[in-house]
Amino acid sequence: MGFFQPEGTMGPQFPPPPYIPPKPSVSYIVDCVYQNTYVWLINGDQFWFYPTRVEYGEIAGYRWNGAFWQFHGIDPRFVDAVACPPTPTLY
Repeated sequence: MGFFQPEGTMGPQFPPPPYIPPKPSVSYIVDCVYQNTYVWLINGDQFWFYPTRVEYGEIAGYRWNGAFWQFHGIDPRFVDAVACPPTPTLY
């Protein structure tokens, strides 16, 4: 499994929402591609993620580190749940 950042790509231009969404009982990361997604891992870690590729054995995208988006890969076996709430609009 190899996580690589395709040349010429960059993460989202804006930070994730300032709240943590409720943890769903059933969720699928494939439904959240190219959306701000909150991820809960089985080891207890949780963070905002912006998935750009979901394949068998790997999830690639950008993880919010509190200041900026950083390219990151996740093994899907370690994902407990995900939530990709709709982004509110100004109108």
